[in-house]
Amino acid sequence: MAIHLGTQGWSYKSWDGVFYPQGTPPGSYLAYYATRFKAIEIDSSFYGTPRAAYLAKWDRDTPADFRFAAKFPKLITHEKMLVDTQDDARYFLGGMSALGAKLGPLCLQFSYEFKPTSKDLLDEFLGALPTEFRYAVEIRNRGWLKDWFFDLLRKHRAALVLVDRVSMPKLQELTTDFTYVRWLGNRKDVPDDEYTHVRIPRDKELDEWADTIREMHERDVEVWGFANNHYMGHSPATLREIQARLKQRGIEA
Repeated sequence: MAIHLGTQGWSYKSWDGVFYPQGTPPGSYLAYYATRFKAIEIDSSFYGTPRAAYLAKWDRDTPADFRFAAKFPKLITHEKMLVDTQDDARYFLGGMSALGAKLGPLCLQFSYEFKPTSKDLLDEFLGALPTEFRYAVEIRNRGWLKDWFFDLLRKHRAALVLVDRVSMPKLQELTTDFTYVRWLGNRKDVPDDEYTHVRIPRDKELDEWADTIREMHERDVEVWGFANNHYMGHSPATLREIQARLKQRGIEA
């Protein structure tokens, strides 16, 4: 099964001259990115469904084997917290479908305020989603981390997002035939858009993640993993370190 590794977003001015060649126009960032990595998590979808013109350009700027993951809009997950969001979800999925075969999993990222008392709401929401898409669920309230929650995800063939983030435990729970990893870190550790270099070495954590990815790969689990700049300071460097560790373990990613 494939291993898809990418960053969370690509529109970072501080990457100019560090990851992107000096002076690269922002409109050419993604096309260059796609020459280095083959997957990405769309960060802007959290703020609203991307416009059709943007989706069409992203499709043109990337090769056929490139893959996009995306977060559901915060209107659904944070503001309405799934209440009366059927039309919102339909609009989002309809827009994202423009990416066709390039579209990977869609992530429902919830805040701490989304609590286990909403389990029936989540059950109903997941059950109503079209089955032609793949879904992953990220929670930030430890109260969800129970067997009944994992069973709920299995029921709907949704992946539990495995996060490396302050305040959350590191899990390896599998709930479907793919897994979705997000290397997040702590936003306070790295100044916003000063993502020029590694500030926080994470050799131990990356060794552990490489072992986890290898184990899942050997179990025929498809792996999607996305690095945030706040994890180490410069997310392309995080990916390169993970790729190097996987290569040491006999896996090309």
